[in-house]
Amino acid sequence: MHFSNLAKTLKMDVKALDKALLEIIKARQELTTINYNNPQYDDLEEKLHDLEDDFQETYGDELERALQDIHDEYCPDSDVLVPIAYIAKKYQVSANNEYSVANTEGVFVEMDDYPGKDTKLALLPNPTRIVLSIGSEKQQVVWTAK
Repeated sequence: MHFSNLAKTLKMDVKALDKALLEIIKARQELTTINYNNPQYDDLEEKLHDLEDDFQETYGDELERALQDIHDEYCPDSDVLVPIAYIAKKYQVSANNEYSVANTEGVFVEMDDYPGKDTKLALLPNPTRIVLSIGSEKQQVVWTAK
């Protein structure tokens, strides 16, 4: 399979998009560090939902178009989900503040070119991009916000 980078220009501020995505990731990480009994849990959860709602409202249409293009090219048999569904549960951050994910992160998609392999799409920040993971051995950036 040939991988092209579907880098289409978005009609939004990509720095603001990246910042909003990072805020969601940080809020999710913070929420995982406390338990349900913590008095701050409900406030943090509400803050996270507000961030996700704002993200979807501000960037959802443009990101869904990009996701539709990706699905059309790589995994046409899989439904496009709302953009926040593609945000991974766990990220690794390098000393250079570069974000990556394990191949186990992301939304499962069906790809005829890779039968029997888990294929997933995940949304990453810094810069905002979508990565396709194929099995445990390969990752490919299939879209970058520009």
